[in-house]
Amino acid sequence: MAEHALPLLEAPQFHELAAPAHWRSIDFISDLHLHTQEPANFAAWQHYLESSTADAVIILGDLFEVWVGDDCLHSATASLQAPSFEDRCRSALHACAQRKPLYFMHGNRDFLVGPAALAACNMQLLPDPTVLTFGGVRYLLSHGDALCLADTDYQKFRTLVRSSAWQTEFLARPLAEREHMARSMRAQSEARKQLGGPWIDLDPQATAQWMHAARANHMIHGHTHEGADHAVAAQQGAGTRHVLCDWHADAAPPRAQVLRLSIDASAANKPHAQAQRLPLAAATAQ
Repeated sequence: MAEHALPLLEAPQFHELAAPAHWRSIDFISDLHLHTQEPANFAAWQHYLESSTADAVIILGDLFEVWVGDDCLHSATASLQAPSFEDRCRSALHACAQRKPLYFMHGNRDFLVGPAALAACNMQLLPDPTVLTFGGVRYLLSHGDALCLADTDYQKFRTLVRSSAWQTEFLARPLAEREHMARSMRAQSEARKQLGGPWIDLDPQATAQWMHAARANHMIHGHTHEGADHAVAAQQGAGTRHVLCDWHADAAPPRAQVLRLSIDASAANKPHAQAQRLPLAAATAQ
């Protein structure tokens, strides 16, 4: 496998999140790519946040199609105009976080979500990667883009835009200029998609190294939009890599899915967590 996988994993830092004992279920979503041109996605997501029966919701990146800085949010008293799209998103997130813990991990589209936006939405930031312990099981959580090592052009871009120097320079630009730059980058990205190209998955060796270092037999991630489960050889027996689905609520049929970890209290030996993929109707059923 590619030798360039090894330097990435010399000293991985795994944040630890231990689920409280009273949690019985946790929902995972990612890659909604929310933006004004897909109102059906926003509506489906807002309904989900209002109705989810899980004890906590964890967003593993790319909630937004683009985030150009926390100053895109407006204070409640700043204007009497209709709220912006970003402010509508903030309201939906804040309302959900009033009822249950809401966690957010940066993706490749919304890595500029900062402390001000997190506070306004009442979300808790999860570093990438994080290890969740739930039902006696360790789950490695990541957006996933850092492990797509074969996409060398993207990895160079990722290194650049994640640097403090680039972010400081970009955020110092006027908001309107940043929004224009984001629209231009999005148009270029869409143009590249139309040209096609090889589908790039997570590097198997690098992924196995992360899971081994994290002492996790299971991994949950987004980024590739695949929406599938893969059996993997883990440190202690068989494991699973759960890939989250991207959302396109206006597709035919609609594409929107939630991965839910639930405590199986009926287990013969002891309660343990089990994963299931739920369509929105099932994820929000009372």
